Parts: sequence; structure tokens; C-alpha cells
Amino acid sequence: MEMGQQGVEFVSLRGDPSVATWSMDAVPYHAVAREKVHDDAVLFYIVASASFVESTSDVYTRNLVAFFRDDSEIVQWLEQSWEREELQHGAALKRYVQTVWPEFDWDGAYRSFLAEFTRFCSVDQLAGTRALEMAARCVVETGTAAFYRALSELTREPVLRQIASEISADEVRHYKHFYRFFVRYRAREQPSRAAVLRTLWHRIGEVDAEDAFYAFKHVHLGRNPDAGFHVHDYEAFRASLRPLAKRHFPHAMATKMLLKPLGLSAPVGRLVVPAVTSATRLLFLM
Repeated sequence: MEMGQQGVEFVSLRGDPSVATWSMDAVPYHAVAREKVHDDAVLFYIVASASFVESTSDVYTRNLVAFFRDDSEIVQWLEQSWEREELQHGAALKRYVQTVWPEFDWDGAYRSFLAEFTRFCSVDQLAGTRALEMAARCVVETGTAAFYRALSELTREPVLRQIASEISADEVRHYKHFYRFFVRYRAREQPSRAAVLRTLWHRIGEVDAEDAFYAFKHVHLGRNPDAGFHVHDYEAFRASLRPLAKRHFPHAMATKMLLKPLGLSAPVGRLVVPAVTSATRLLFLM
């Protein structure tokens, strides 16, 4: 067993790192220290927005399945493992939001988000080749793994810390799968290192471009139905995250994950670490 703050007991959910080993049914929502977090508006927006994005994983899965439709191994993993685990992330976070902030109409706000977001989340937004799309997926998994690692460290509430830690571990596993698929398609398509680098950089710039923006927008509208929404509301939220990111963002982990698809030699890798470390700041709004 593992003990959280205030004696909260967690079931040990670790096991074979190649498969999912936790269930939200084992999360002690009854033990949430609601008084620690209910009045934290920034945390509310972080968790509620993340719950929206994770709950939309079936849309991302559908696009990827269409893109890799004749690769049975990838399609099977996406449909039977990745989508199920990602949707569990959304469900776990949703339940946490509903436990701490029951006054928030999660379902109504999510419906509005989904209606707007699905209009531009399509297959034609994926990379030009399969190898490059897998490289792009490595960036996404790096961002989510680092995000949830940071969330697990910054929160004072032990149940949220447990959920975020489990999700981060899942995202690291997912990264390993996407990287393995990337290596396979890199051998077939032989993209240049420059092409891979451009893809990584482009995807880093898009990590916060659409899904996070629209998730925040509809969470904000759901929380403030009479106030409307303005871009400066999102900009203020981003600004509030920067000091948290400076203290908690796992730069070393994110840098290592971003460098891996480039296949650099150790000496070259050491030379580019400062630049890549700077790039990781974009993954958590720094």
C-alpha cells in the first residue's frame, strides 16, 4: 500500500509497465480533501479543461485509425488500448471535477466544447507521412506526460496527485508505443532528420493551439454563463500558469523524450539540449 497526505490509503497500481495497471474504480474519491482545492480557481480550470480534452480521445482515435487503416497492429492498439486508457483519464478527471466542484455543469459545458471542437479536428490535420505523424504523436505524449507529472507535484490534494501520477505514467507508456511505431515507419520511409525536426517543432507549437483553448473557453463559459468569453480570459489563465510551470515542469524528462526521435549521437545530443530544453517551455505555457 501507499499512503497519501492525511493518511489517505491508495491501492498500489503499479505492475508490468507495458500494460495499464490502474482503474479509476480504485481511486478514493470519497477521501478527496475538498477544502484544499475548491477555492483554487486556477486548479479548477486546469483540471476541468484537461478532463474535456481527455474525454475527446475517441475523436483523435478515429482520425488516427483512418490514417493507419491498413496497419492492423497500430489500429488494434489504438482501438483496444490507447483509446480506452485515454477515455479513462477523461472519466477520472471528470469525476474529480464533479466531486470537488459539483456546482459546475460538466456535461452541459462539455457538449458545447465537443460541438465546436469536432468541426476542425480531422484527419487532414495530421502529418504528411506516417513516420512524421508518429513523431508528432511523440511530442503530444511528451507534453501530456510532463503536464500530468507537473500537476501531480503542484497540487496539495492527495487524490488528485494520485490521479495525475497514474495518468502521467500512462502517457509515458503511450509515448513508448508511438516511438516504436515511429522507428518502424522511419525505416520504411527514411525521412530526413531535418523533416523530423520540423515536424517536432511544428507540433510543439500546436500543443496549446486549439484543444486547450477551446476546452478552457467552454469551461469558462460554463463557470461564468453571464460573463461571456474573451481571448484575454485565456491569456490571463496562461499567465497564471507560468509561475507554476517554472517550479514544477519536468524539463529533464521532456527534453529526453523530445530528443529521442532525432536519433542524435551523444555528443550532438549534448550540444542541442539547451535549445530543446527551451522548446519544452512551450509544452507547459512558460
